[in-house]
Amino acid sequence: MDELRMIAGGSCRSDDDKCGNGDCPAVYATLDPTMLAIQGYDVTHPTPDGESVVLIPEDILKEAARARGWL
Repeated sequence: MDELRMIAGGSCRSDDDKCGNGDCPAVYATLDPTMLAIQGYDVTHPTPDGESVVLIPEDILKEAARARGWL
């Protein structure tokens, strides 16, 4: 992706840094208005090459839906 714009999630609070690196799950808008990019926690699940399954907190997805005007 050439350009990602964060619309939900992102930097962690010091008391909510589950991944330990200061950067939490996030949802990004892409240049393609029909696609979103997701940053989450890796899950071991078989996928085709180039794809992965990640966990992301429900509240981050709801925040993204509100940012897109879906809720």
